[in-house]
Amino acid sequence: MLTASNISLRFGKRVLFEDVNIKFTPGNCYGVIGANGAGKSTFLKILSGEIEANTGGASLEPGKRMSVLKQDHQAYNEIEVLQTVIMGNKKLWDLKNEIDAIYAKPDFTDEDGLKAADLSAEFEDLDGWNAESEAAEILSNLGVTEDYHYQTMANLNGNQKVRVLLAQALFGNPDVLLLDEPTNELDVETIGWLENFLADFRNTVIVVSHDRHFLDAVCTHVVDIDFSKVNLYTGNYSFWYQASTLAARQRADRNKKAEEKKKELQDFIARFSANAAKSRQATARKKMIDKLNIEEIKPSSRRYPAIMFKSEREAGKQVLTLTNLSASNDEGKTLFANVDLDVQRGDKIIVLSKNRLAVSRFFDIVAGEREADGGEIKWGVTVTNAYLPLDNTGYFDKDLNLVDWLSQYSDNTESEFIRGFLGKMLFSGEEVMKMCRVLSGGEKMRCMLSRMMLQQPNFLIIDEPTQHLDLESIQAFNNGLIDYNGMLLMHSGDHQFMQTVGNRIIELTPNGVIDRMMSFDDYLKNDEIQQLREKMYSVHA
Repeated sequence: MLTASNISLRFGKRVLFEDVNIKFTPGNCYGVIGANGAGKSTFLKILSGEIEANTGGASLEPGKRMSVLKQDHQAYNEIEVLQTVIMGNKKLWDLKNEIDAIYAKPDFTDEDGLKAADLSAEFEDLDGWNAESEAAEILSNLGVTEDYHYQTMANLNGNQKVRVLLAQALFGNPDVLLLDEPTNELDVETIGWLENFLADFRNTVIVVSHDRHFLDAVCTHVVDIDFSKVNLYTGNYSFWYQASTLAARQRADRNKKAEEKKKELQDFIARFSANAAKSRQATARKKMIDKLNIEEIKPSSRRYPAIMFKSEREAGKQVLTLTNLSASNDEGKTLFANVDLDVQRGDKIIVLSKNRLAVSRFFDIVAGEREADGGEIKWGVTVTNAYLPLDNTGYFDKDLNLVDWLSQYSDNTESEFIRGFLGKMLFSGEEVMKMCRVLSGGEKMRCMLSRMMLQQPNFLIIDEPTQHLDLESIQAFNNGLIDYNGMLLMHSGDHQFMQTVGNRIIELTPNGVIDRMMSFDDYLKNDEIQQLREKMYSVHA
């Protein structure tokens, strides 16, 4: 068991936490949520002992082991990949090195032999003789192939290092597992494996993530950092979000009687519990929710931006036609080829590829930012498009404040109108006079969304809508795209975005395109499609 007792943390006059008392028990997964800057990662660092609180602290039950997902990608550059993973269990790693050092002694004695035997017995109790095979299995499941296992970490790219450090954290069945954004850089298949791993994990997991589908799949509890307090709720993220939204709506409805509010909350809990019992989601580790109560349901202080896309005009019958489109990377290797696509009114298309660059290059070409190697693009005369690229840095390389920056993209440049629009995106007061060069990643994304909404397009091209955004902005963006009545081409690392927004899937391969009218989940579960995917990627272009 891990216990947080009387934890308080202040930075000057700012109170991050006050009097936090929580017990984290085995068999549960706790999802830590909160607005950007609320202190989610800081809270994990206090629990791990990396930083000290002003008052109180965290204590781990004697004899138990904690494992933490490391964030320093350069820390193990001189170490072999497989050994880096095994280092996740420090006691096992130290034993191994001590045994190796004894046997390497040139003046090996009988006493050394007895000590080595004792250490080997302890090593065996920790399942040390299977350490390499266990580490190799986790690496392979996380997408790090066997040909990298005996290379040094320095030879791996950033994406691969992230996966190795995640394998290190998972290795050796730790009693408490702390994970800060574990799904970053992972593809859908690998995230699915991690969800199943954590759903079956019998010890304690505490995780920070902006991936709502992931939180729903693994969490039994939500730890909400709000009002400088850390509150614990039973249920997954969806339960917390829907419950807090309901509570906020009830608080605003002063005319509704207390008895009616109580009945509404009871009905909500009953519906949620029934749905959880039917699904494979791991709320209460694949068990029914049995501890939800009305007292837990409280409104949140969260502020959600107003992300709403409206089309200035409806598109005509001809929307977008791609004929035999192809593109290569800078080394001349084919990214995608033979892409024929006819976009119809009402299509909200999710774009996939095993090569991430292929998706971004495809969007750049369709949006007119790059030239294709071959093929034809034909837009309908009534179609107006807006593009949210993966890299938006070029848009902010100017000495403009936010009002002047956004005015560039609006026919109405009245300051009051622009300020009102920025206010909807949570830029208030003097914040609108910030220089665009100094904005954070999340602030730049909200500015880009403002730009897109001002354009009033009937066709959106969106590459990674969730990057740099907090959960509140992600939820608002997701809802805005669900309600959008235009057409869409989109790729996202967020499972819930792709499942709830898309009604058509296309996958770009070096040998053509797979095109299906279905949801994202149905696409992933379809065996025939998965066989076709393997064939399309394996055949030489």
